[in-house]
Amino acid sequence: MAMMSDQTGKGTLLVVTGPSGAGKGTVLGRVLPAFDRLHYSISATTRKPRPGETDGKSYYFLTHEQFRAMIDGDELLEYAEYVGNYYGTPAAPVERELAAGNDVVLEIEVQGALMVKKKRPDAVLVFIIPPEFSLLEQRLRGRGSEPDDVIARRLEKARSEYKCGDRYDYIVVNDDLEQAVKELSSILIAQRCKTEKRIELLR
Repeated sequence: MAMMSDQTGKGTLLVVTGPSGAGKGTVLGRVLPAFDRLHYSISATTRKPRPGETDGKSYYFLTHEQFRAMIDGDELLEYAEYVGNYYGTPAAPVERELAAGNDVVLEIEVQGALMVKKKRPDAVLVFIIPPEFSLLEQRLRGRGSEPDDVIARRLEKARSEYKCGDRYDYIVVNDDLEQAVKELSSILIAQRCKTEKRIELLR
């Protein structure tokens, strides 16, 4: 059963980041269905849809011209270019959900998370990590889906991401999945209980 909320006012913008192999997708996959009024933000991209992907559900698929227009119009909370394609978070759908009192989750990388925090200081940044850095390599190799050079690049990127960890509001340790789910859920529950979200209930 979804956890209910009697908060009033604007929702919480929850930004979740973690290096490849940290298990952030698995944790979020458990947390999202457990809460009512919690929405997963859909990103925009200029890459072509892959088989089974749907516009407006998997991504907002845009042309380079459309994406550049959104950048020029300051219509993105964050964006980045990767291997010739743009990826970013359209601001309008996020702001619409927040204004309706719904919470919104962004699952993005460090660069984007810090961009969001600069534009939206009220955003809550959560960094998901394993209890030891060495476990990242074990998990990545355990997948058996990537060559050594790709794994090496992912680990190097993770090291640079760790250096930004002190700029996050919370760190969730994903050693035991159930505990990590509890930790992330607790952060969201605490945000919903903040006085500014419930002050109207006292009036």
